[in-house]
Amino acid sequence: MTRSPDQLRDDNRLVPVVEYLVTPNSTAIDFAPPAQPAQPAGQPVAIIAVRDLVHRYQDRTALNGVSFDVRPAELFGLLGPNGSGKTTLFRILSTLMVPTSGSAMIAGFDAVRQPGALRRHIGVVFQAQSVDPKLTAYENLWHQGHLYGLRGPELKTRITEILTRVGLLDRRADRVETFSGGMQRRIELAKGLLHHPEVLLLDEPTTGLDPGARRDLWQYLQILRDQEQVSVIVTTHLMEEAERCDRLAILNEGNLVALGTPEALTREIGGDVILLEARDPQSLADRIRSKFQVDATVMDNHVRLEIENGHRFVPDVVEAFPGEIQSLSVSKPTLEDVFIHRTGHRFWSEDAEPAPATGKKKTRKKPS
Repeated sequence: MTRSPDQLRDDNRLVPVVEYLVTPNSTAIDFAPPAQPAQPAGQPVAIIAVRDLVHRYQDRTALNGVSFDVRPAELFGLLGPNGSGKTTLFRILSTLMVPTSGSAMIAGFDAVRQPGALRRHIGVVFQAQSVDPKLTAYENLWHQGHLYGLRGPELKTRITEILTRVGLLDRRADRVETFSGGMQRRIELAKGLLHHPEVLLLDEPTTGLDPGARRDLWQYLQILRDQEQVSVIVTTHLMEEAERCDRLAILNEGNLVALGTPEALTREIGGDVILLEARDPQSLADRIRSKFQVDATVMDNHVRLEIENGHRFVPDVVEAFPGEIQSLSVSKPTLEDVFIHRTGHRFWSEDAEPAPATGKKKTRKKPS
């Protein structure tokens, strides 16, 4: 039997190949005909393909038609505040939850139809601790290896390899309860990597770690990507962590609001971000719009502007409204500014815990 070019053989069966394009920063999918390849020559095939993913909890929609791709050996971030849908998405990708509709393919396996086969190709590190503190580092990995069908010399060799990789071989006989928080997190990583997964999923992996341990963890994730070609997906609500990712999907209230590299996303705003504090910010914003024909919005009792050459604009606005501006700041756009630009509100609501500063933006004064 002859095969057409748009078919391939899989276990002696003919399977049609569907090719598609994903519009940047959108959940829409454009299906391309077979004669027109959807991906340019040389572009890597997606290791993860999420398509029109929807999940509802009774009367609340946690995911609203989310679509994106993750490339091989890519450090990909899922950034969003609490309630954005990133944890639901993580649970679906790790086969712990079945979506209401849509699909998620990882390493060629369907997360809904082939969860057992898929689990052999992914490593999962949850936010909550899963190591047994009363067991040694070696014992934790020994039991984990049995879950994946590893036995005997093969398992012993792999445990030695992975403990060496995470820098804990000399502590293999020590109980995990004697480890620091960063060391315990490295054992969690070792468990997730024991079976040589193609994809590593991490849910808020730096929760509870001190700054040094956080830095070490991210350096190790970059080593996994560069040296072992593991695709890493990290959920986070921390801007400085999101900036370390190769690409980001930014979520808000179940919607994908931005997709791209951190550099490209901040570059789309352009110019500078100016914050002006005044006694009557709404009145000041109205008059700035009228006098300078620029877009000025009020956020957290500050007037906010996105404008080219902000340092040149500041003297003009201060001179135009003498005595009204109590303080001001000028900064380059950050990922939080991208979030504001796409959603119209801040990353954290007033009753939420504020995200730590990234160091690239001046600290904003909290309203009284």
